[in-house]
Amino acid sequence: MKLPMLDLVAQYRTIKEEVDRAVAEVIESGQFILGPQVQALETELASYCQCSYAVGVASGTDALHLSLRACGIGEGDGVITSPFTFIATAEAISYVGATPIFLDIDKETFNLSPNQVEDFLKGRVKSPYSGSKRRPKAIIPVHLYGRSAEMTDLKEVASAFDLKMIEDCAQAIGTEQGGRRAGSFGEAGCFSFFPTKNLGGYGDGGMITTNDGGMAEQIRILRQHGSRTRYYHEDLGFNSRLDEIQAAILRVKLRHLDAWIEGRQKVAELYRQNLQQVPILTPQDDPRGRHIYHQFTIRVPQRDALQSYLKERGVATMIYYPLPLHQQKVYSRLGYREGDLPESEKAAQEVLSLPVYPELTTEQIVFVAETISGFFR
Repeated sequence: MKLPMLDLVAQYRTIKEEVDRAVAEVIESGQFILGPQVQALETELASYCQCSYAVGVASGTDALHLSLRACGIGEGDGVITSPFTFIATAEAISYVGATPIFLDIDKETFNLSPNQVEDFLKGRVKSPYSGSKRRPKAIIPVHLYGRSAEMTDLKEVASAFDLKMIEDCAQAIGTEQGGRRAGSFGEAGCFSFFPTKNLGGYGDGGMITTNDGGMAEQIRILRQHGSRTRYYHEDLGFNSRLDEIQAAILRVKLRHLDAWIEGRQKVAELYRQNLQQVPILTPQDDPRGRHIYHQFTIRVPQRDALQSYLKERGVATMIYYPLPLHQQKVYSRLGYREGDLPESEKAAQEVLSLPVYPELTTEQIVFVAETISGFFR
């Protein structure tokens, strides 16, 4: 049995007529940039994420970058975030001239630890940034693998220390905690529509959600070369616009998103049932919210050997992520050393993501689980 990490063609077949019709309508309209499809998607996504506003941009990375700009984060500022995430989270911080402050994760959720954040802000945890005379200005929690960070606790800490909060929701559309959706907790929520995401386009794209009308307007200006009226520029902006065709495709997919999330949750439960007797750690539902299972990521000390074993038997897997950001060459200048963030470093050596998507059959899930069991036998 050959099993890919994700089968986007299988997904397309289930919505082919809707997608083809939506794309054709855009082509026939002759409007391709910031037209009615983008405006409609912004309205629909804002409602879905329980926010007042949403602004479409060219990518999830741009969503983070423009949100930091709109929050006034710039040269010399510190921004707290997780080292166990994709590079885009830290890149965006660097783009505005700020410094990433990497703090450790919770070993069960893989998300930024609220205790680590509070201890750092109170001087009980040191980092290379600790010698700076400037206080951190913002925090970017990452909702990794589709599970919400501990937002109630992080929000309390951020408020106590007057930190702007920007949520990295690239893997978390539809994730909930305490009845609130990811993207509705902070000043801004940043989403990616990269094709592999739960709500993915057929190319790049991103969205920013906010409840601040002034911020939404500022981001609209920034995404359009710093202009609100054509050829009149009031700020140094960017070319970061969500395409009409991508918006039309995403509107079709958004109508199916909740059903797809339920499908992923069923796959996750079947994995857990069939892996109960295997000596690995499996991801669990969030007792305070809704885990959307963007990834089904297990922990196993023999990770590399297991990955090779599965590959030989036709099962694709991925490692998200093999090297934490504080250990990446690009951030060696920050001065972190091996052992500074032990939970992140250990997770990077043990995590392995299994195929998880609604189109997986029970037979395929059982096959993966039995193959993993065979490795340990």
